Amino acid sequence: MADLDITIGNKTFTVACQDGQEQFLRSAARQLSDQADALLGQMGRMPAEKMLLMAGLMLADKTIGVEQEVANLRGRLHDYETRPAPAPERIEVPVIPPVITETMAEIAARAEAIAEAVEEKAKA
Repeated sequence: MADLDITIGNKTFTVACQDGQEQFLRSAARQLSDQADALLGQMGRMPAEKMLLMAGLMLADKTIGVEQEVANLRGRLHDYETRPAPAPERIEVPVIPPVITETMAEIAARAEAIAEAVEEKAKA
């Protein structure tokens, strides 16, 4: 077990915590201290017990708000996950019938033959 000195509202406390949890405790103490500092800035001096109680209640209020938001987001996520998949879009791709491509090839061949004939006459 590690003993940490934390300061909340200008008061220092020694708190024991499990090894490896020091950073979590420091972070939690920093949040509590921020709330206590805000209270002291608004109300001035007050007994440590009242300051800690009020700061704890302010953090609890924030926690409740976050928990409600998480519950709301989980509900929305559940709605998205259980929503039936949309019907697949039907896409129609035009298909050119083989007879048209064959006809176009014949027309192109005839046009080339005519062009060659015109060139031959032009040379003569």
